[in-house]
Amino acid sequence: MKPVVALVGRPNVGKSTLFNRLTQTRDAIVADFAGLTRDRHYGNGRLGKHEFIVIDTGGFEPDAGSGIYKEMAKQTRQAVAEADVVIFVVDAREGLSAQDHDIANELRRLGKPCVLAANKAEGMHDGTKLVDFYELGFGDVHGVSAAHGQGMRDLVELALAPLNLPDPDDEADEDDVNKPIKLAVAGRPNVGKSTLINTWLGEERLVAFDMPGTTRDAISVPFERNGQRFELIDTAGLRRKGKVFEAIEKFSVVKTLQAIESANVVLLLLDATQGVTDQDAHIAGYILESGRAVVIAINKWDAVDSYQREQIQRQIETRLPFLKFAALHFISAIKRQGLGPVWQAIAQAHKSATRKMSTPVLTRLLLEAVQFQAPKRGGMFRPKLRYAHQGGMNPPVIIIHGNSLEHVTEAYKRFLEGRFRKEFDLVGTPLRIQFKSSSNPFVDKDD
Repeated sequence: MKPVVALVGRPNVGKSTLFNRLTQTRDAIVADFAGLTRDRHYGNGRLGKHEFIVIDTGGFEPDAGSGIYKEMAKQTRQAVAEADVVIFVVDAREGLSAQDHDIANELRRLGKPCVLAANKAEGMHDGTKLVDFYELGFGDVHGVSAAHGQGMRDLVELALAPLNLPDPDDEADEDDVNKPIKLAVAGRPNVGKSTLINTWLGEERLVAFDMPGTTRDAISVPFERNGQRFELIDTAGLRRKGKVFEAIEKFSVVKTLQAIESANVVLLLLDATQGVTDQDAHIAGYILESGRAVVIAINKWDAVDSYQREQIQRQIETRLPFLKFAALHFISAIKRQGLGPVWQAIAQAHKSATRKMSTPVLTRLLLEAVQFQAPKRGGMFRPKLRYAHQGGMNPPVIIIHGNSLEHVTEAYKRFLEGRFRKEFDLVGTPLRIQFKSSSNPFVDKDD
């Protein structure tokens, strides 16, 4: 499971700039994700083979008595509680402040591992301006410049070092046929996630109550069906931003994102009585971004009439067009209707996500596709697609080699994806196609 790094500090010390640098983006991946607020952004960071979740918090004022600053302080405390390690960001140019001392005292009270980063330290070669920050009592002060990218790798290495993360390659080696399939059930609050898992298990294993937000954490339950072992993960519902009033509900967001990331297959559960909402689309987008295999199930199908059913099917087409590859099923968890086909779809999605595709077959399909329809010319050159091979699984990755491949259009990429999907029967999993152009050996060669 991905470790969580929280960025904490007073206002205007450069936390958001540091966040953007660590996530290599200009905004949080799920900036408008259900359940998040303006003042907390979540994003994916990477150091070498290690990935981690970064939380950007608002300016921290521990002693704020009321109003927005009190709410921001509450959110920051929850982010710290949720994190595995905290990066305490201070301003190297403005120097040490009384508010930095207050934050340091609060972080010590919360008791999480902490790394002190003095931002905006570009040009401070001797480090004399950083000496005062040793008063905060967090050991070495690490001068960085988020704006210029200086010191980022060393900072992240120091932050992740105490966590003793396993080598991702070692973890991958353990994923053999004897490992259970991790199945995460995700969706908005009160769509029936816990009820569905209880129905599968045949017992009231999880609290199911007609009130949004009953589940606060991602709960894992072992399960076996027809000889196949599963690990069922019931995730806390993700709510629309601005609708999360209790701090404990904010606390569940990272757990849900981690559950999706760590799953092999995600069952996206929608509510037939509510239709397909923007929040459903946000969750679906995160599942796709994570590369997880996915099955869509519309719950409470017995509670809607024929007109509502037609409307929901149209909403699926218009709001979730990027999940056309996913199987769609209509169920009633409480009445045990339609659950058998869902299990078949889950098995098919997992099989597709871990499908092995041989290089000769991929290359043959590629050349047949080019012969059937050649890619459009880009400027003076027409892309030349020569051969293909598999670059990864879960999700499947196909790497295509050739010349001038930067001119391949998105439409042609979708055309190739359709050919590959049909041949290998890839249902329920994203398929990623990457292009690698060969370099011209005669470029820069002397006459």
